[in-house]
Amino acid sequence: MSDNIGIDLDREGLEYNFAAAAAGAGVASGEDGIIKEQDQLLPIANVGRIMKQILPPNAKISKEAKETMQECVSEFISFVTGEASDKCHKEKRKTVNGDDICCALATLGFDNFADHLKRYLHRYREQEGERGSLNRAAGNHEDKEETSNYGSAAVQSTPLKSNGVSALARPF
Repeated sequence: MSDNIGIDLDREGLEYNFAAAAAGAGVASGEDGIIKEQDQLLPIANVGRIMKQILPPNAKISKEAKETMQECVSEFISFVTGEASDKCHKEKRKTVNGDDICCALATLGFDNFADHLKRYLHRYREQEGERGSLNRAAGNHEDKEETSNYGSAAVQSTPLKSNGVSALARPF
């Protein structure tokens, strides 16, 4: 199945139900056939926190604005990840990595984001490599998983910042 712009929606056995989505239901999958909408969206508290970082300290954000942004960023992440997943599938790989996300952003026309993300990813990998070298020099070999899988959720990272603003949050 594909939607009106040619995106393949039959990935990994999932089928998007447009009627159910319009009614606020979800995507059919799994044993019970339903994934709750709240399970598909980023936590609204996290979205609000990110929005507040870029606004002046006295600015307020309405619940509606947070909910709208929550839906938009969740959809954007799904859109980009789906494109990256398609690339991995064509290359017969199972793991989506940062380079795949950068490539997907460029493919989807977000070249400016892709360029910034590539630079961020490069600096991140340099820092992780330095941390791994220090850990190995200190005799700690527990960093094997972190350095061998850059996309691992187990890796803790703080965004690279310039003048207190995230490198990816600045206007381009």
